[in-house]
This record gives sequence, C-alpha cells and structure tokens, in this order.
Amino acid sequence: MITGIRPLLRGSTYTGALFAYGGALASFPLLPFAAVPALAVRPAPYAVQAGLTLLVWAALIGALGLAGTTRRVLVRSARRLLKVPLPDPAAGRAGADRRRTPAWLLLHVGVGWVGALVSGLLLTAGVALPGAWLDGEARLTLFGRSVRVGDGWWSWPVAACCVLLALAGCAAVTGVLRWAAPGLLGASSAERQAQAAAREQRLAERNRLAHELHDSIGHTLTATTIQAAVAGEVLSADPAAARAALRSIEESTRAALEDLDYVLGVVREEESGTAPTRTLADLPELLERLRHAGAVVEPELAGEPAQVHGTLSRAAYRILQEGLTNALRHGAPGPIALRVAVAADAVELLVVNRTGPDADRRPFPTSGHGLPGLAERVRLLHGEFTAGPDGPERWRLAVRLPVRSSA
Repeated sequence: MITGIRPLLRGSTYTGALFAYGGALASFPLLPFAAVPALAVRPAPYAVQAGLTLLVWAALIGALGLAGTTRRVLVRSARRLLKVPLPDPAAGRAGADRRRTPAWLLLHVGVGWVGALVSGLLLTAGVALPGAWLDGEARLTLFGRSVRVGDGWWSWPVAACCVLLALAGCAAVTGVLRWAAPGLLGASSAERQAQAAAREQRLAERNRLAHELHDSIGHTLTATTIQAAVAGEVLSADPAAARAALRSIEESTRAALEDLDYVLGVVREEESGTAPTRTLADLPELLERLRHAGAVVEPELAGEPAQVHGTLSRAAYRILQEGLTNALRHGAPGPIALRVAVAADAVELLVVNRTGPDADRRPFPTSGHGLPGLAERVRLLHGEFTAGPDGPERWRLAVRLPVRSSA
C-alpha cells in the first residue's frame, strides 16, 4: 500500500507531469497550420477532416524532431524534470536520431494531451463534487451526459477518489515518459560503441601517461637521491664535485617537472604544453646524469641511435631509462653494461648489472610496476622482452624492437 502511493509523494512525479503537459501545450500553435489541409477538403465528413488534421499535426510535430537543437533541448529537459540520467547527444550523430527524436516528440505530445485531459477532468470533478452536494445536487456531466453520484456525504469520498486518480494520472504520465526516455533520447547503439571506443582510448592514453610518469619520476628520484648523498659526502673534500652533483640534481628535477606538468594537464583535461619528448638522441645526457650519481656505466653503441625517430626512439629511451634506474636501485656496486645496437630491421637494447649480497644496499621503495610496464610497452611495439638473472651475480634486461612493425 505504501509502495503504491510513494510515487504520489515525490516532487519529481509532478515535475515530470508538467514536462509532459508543457510538451502538449507547446504543440498547440501547430494546430491551426495542421487544419489548413482539412479546410481544403471542407465538403468531406467531419471524421475525415479531423483525421486529416491529426495526421498533419503529427507530421509537423515529428518534423520538429529533425533539428539537432530540438534533441539537445529535450535531453536536457528530460534529465532535469524526469530525473533520468541521459548522456548529451554525440556530435555528428544526427542521422542516427532521425527517427528516434520524432518518435519521442509524438509520444511526449500524445501522452501529455491524454494525461492533461484525464487528470484535468478528474481534478475538476474532485473539486466540484463537494460544492454540488452543498447546492443539493451531486452530478458528473461529461460530453452532454450526466451521472448522479448520490446525495449527502457520498460525494466527498467520490471527490477524494477523483483527486487521487488525477494524481495517479500524473504518476502514470511521468512513468511512461521515464520508461521511454532511455530508448528514444538515450544513446543509440552506434553512439554507445563510439563512447566505449572513446573511453578505451582515454584509458589507453592515461595508461601510457602512467608509464611515462613512472619512468621519468622514478628515475629522477632515484638519481637525485644518490646524487644528494654523493654531494653530502664530498662537500668538504671536493666542492667542485659537490657542485656538479647539485647541478645534475637541478637538471634532472627540471626535466621531471616538465613531464609531471604535461601528464597532470592531460589527466585534468586542461591545456598543457607540448609533450616532452625524450629520444635516443638524449641518451648521452641520461648517461651523464648517472655518472654524476656515482654510477659507472659502460656504454656500447652500434649503428646510429640518433637516426631512430618517432615512437620507436621514445620507447627505446624510456626502456633504457627504466633499466638503468632499476640497476641503480637494486644492483650491487660495480659497472653497468649498456648496449644499443641499431640495425636496418631492429633496435636491440641490453642492460646488465651486478647482483649479489651487496644488492639493494639503498632500500628504495618499489611499486612492482616497472618490469611489467616495460613488458607491456615492448609488446605494443611487437618486440621481444626478457629480464632475469644472468648467471650467479648478474641481472640482464634485453629488448629487441622491430623497426618496421613500429613505424
């Protein structure tokens, strides 16, 4: 019982009914234009003229739904007054809504007129019946027919029933429009597919940015922590080396701040600057920062790394950056072997560092996403990835990136 009357107690029921009645009222100015063809066949029977008028009226109402502005207004109004969660119409999808919007308008106007007439008559009867009893007569008259309700107090419960039925009519009108709104005003199947593709693209972009941020910030924090420790140790004995370490910290953090500013701008969907591009051409700068951190890197370059361009070059730089960062974090003291071989069909990357009882001498926190992120990056480029122990005291990271697949 309480569940049945609960819709009658909600304000949204009556705002939805007003939305329906407003649509019916808005269609009324089209009625004189719809009557023009019926006047041209005036000798025809009244039923024919009325039917023709209704058909033309429906055609005019449906024609309004062909305008893109009409759909946008209807979606926003239904979202506000019907309390139905509807997405904004997708740009350039007018063809997909060419039939759905006119169908909604016809349903909206039809339900609005029926609901307004029925609820209006019931509400009028509910208000008039007690007054008619006070005058000594309680009758309902509709379309020339009169029904005697009864004398005395019987007109009061009948009036109450009429008012309740009028309110129930409002709830029914709102319920019909709420039921139809998702199908006629909501996203079409093509729009849902486009939205899903857009969401997938945004997630892929954010995942890529997360990898970029992890590689850049993780490397910078590792290098600057080690450089700060080196600067503190040699500050008194070798001020020049301490100043060099501090300059390297400044350069590293400035580059990391550029990356961070760009990533945060994309995540917040704000206008950000040009995306920072680190490529194999920046490899000497990366190695210099590592040397300032006290690392001994033994590079071996085959071919011309600076001639590798685009996505392949950026990915190769990030892979080497992450591999060297892991060697600094978790490797034992000793030289880090680095090999970059550029051939016509592939780019081969190799990072080998020592392990053993002295490894992890600097306990850096780890997220566990470094190697999986590298493997995912290499997989997207159709490359080959291996990482793991290489003998009793060495760790080896090897990557092969095909040039043609990544072009």
